[in-house]
Amino acid sequence: MATTNDLFNGMVFEYDGDLLMVNEFQHVKPGKGPAFVRAKVKNLRTGSIVERTFRAGEKVDQVRVEEKTMQYLYRDSDHFVCMDNDTYEQVHIDGAILGDQVNYMKENENVKVLMFGQEILGVNVEPFMDLEVTETDPGLKGNTVAGGTKPATLETGAVVKVPLFINVGDVVKVDTRDNRYIERVTK
Repeated sequence: MATTNDLFNGMVFEYDGDLLMVNEFQHVKPGKGPAFVRAKVKNLRTGSIVERTFRAGEKVDQVRVEEKTMQYLYRDSDHFVCMDNDTYEQVHIDGAILGDQVNYMKENENVKVLMFGQEILGVNVEPFMDLEVTETDPGLKGNTVAGGTKPATLETGAVVKVPLFINVGDVVKVDTRDNRYIERVTK
């Protein structure tokens, strides 16, 4: 049993029947009245992010969420099929709970599946990935300094803003946490 004074980023706790993960938090002690904790939390079952206010010292049930490495095999309509690397058991994961992470899931690559007991809560992909550009407007030669960007579709279907000099077939490094172009990768 923990209290709201013990919150930290990434902590998962159960509150009002929901599994919540702390994204940000702030302890507030106003000049008048009792202290409280303002937290931005993600509901792991629905994927929604909300801001909640808790009384300072309020009890919460901290829970353990397991990260299990699985291999993403293929997409089957609205489900994603992953294989447990230890038992070779195949698991069908509903696409609705995966959120934006599906844009970075490559077939036959490992993903970390978040589990609470036997319940699958979502997946985590690598924070940085090297992906090939499959569709974008033609690049402009010599335009490496200008701050302009254009949309580019990557091999996984994700769309990111890239500099004007990027062409189809280029490999780019992308931050999967905020869908941001980092750099062009030379191989």
